[in-house]
Amino acid sequence: MRAVQIDNYGGPEVLRFREIATPLPGPGEIRIRLAASGINFMDIHTRTGKYATSANYTTTLPLTLGIEGAGTVDMVGRGVNDWREGDRAAYCIVRGSYADYAVVPVTRAVPVPDGLSDRLAAASLFQGLTAHYLAHDVGQLAKGKTCIVHAGSGGIAQLLIQLAKRAGARVLATASSAVKEQVARRAGADRTCTYDIETFGAAARDMTDGLGVDVVFDSVGPATLDGSIAALRRCGLLVLFGSNSGPTPHVRPMQLADAGSLYFTRPRLAHYIADVATLRRRADDIFASLLSGALRLDIERVYAFENVAEAHAALEERRSIGKSVLGISASA
Repeated sequence: MRAVQIDNYGGPEVLRFREIATPLPGPGEIRIRLAASGINFMDIHTRTGKYATSANYTTTLPLTLGIEGAGTVDMVGRGVNDWREGDRAAYCIVRGSYADYAVVPVTRAVPVPDGLSDRLAAASLFQGLTAHYLAHDVGQLAKGKTCIVHAGSGGIAQLLIQLAKRAGARVLATASSAVKEQVARRAGADRTCTYDIETFGAAARDMTDGLGVDVVFDSVGPATLDGSIAALRRCGLLVLFGSNSGPTPHVRPMQLADAGSLYFTRPRLAHYIADVATLRRRADDIFASLLSGALRLDIERVYAFENVAEAHAALEERRSIGKSVLGISASA
């Protein structure tokens, strides 16, 4: 089968297109003939070696990139009873989706409902699950709450804004350009502004009568972190779920105390989909909401298999807005 692999860490130039053996599913696994793969910052971080020394990710080289895909089950492993050949499936947080086939533990796979395309399933699962747990479990957003969503034009952010509005919260979204602010407003943000710390800090105080917001969802990291802390109300919550502007800085406990007895968390999706029931509950809600129109996800671009390097460069250089996918089969 075709696969996109890396032998060493670096820029898009380290990507290698290869023919490798088609994997076989083991006990408790299914094999999916992939139609589409989501393209995510995790793929960039894997390629550049950010996870090379992480205890949470296996990075034995060479490896096949991609952590999210959708397609059709074509083989089931021993002991698998709730999946059949021909079932439509999607998954995330399992490496190897930049390929024609992927072997996936059944604990990471979810059914794709009729009416939802493989492209949309592949584009929405990782980011949709992330936005879902951030809004409902971590942020506990509800009517009357206020929040900041940084990088408001990003794929996760657009879904998070929509879920926040659905819960009744008011949203201030930041972005790096007027075009990206417009994307965040189209997602439902009540107010938008630039990343400049003074600008979004003033906007947060203005929309909360000087109190500060209840929650800040920060995927940017060093460039916004101090401003995020300053924008929170007393006993507010800072949720750092990414660090796209560089290595995550240290947050000092007394810094949180002095800013108003703030709460700080650095969550991971894997801990919020640790059991199959929770994974499927979240996925069912995201997929059903997309089908009903309650959530909208616009796929910016579908890249051909051989154009993965172009897709990585566009994402890494912040030229892409929203979500792009890799079209693996002609039907995707």
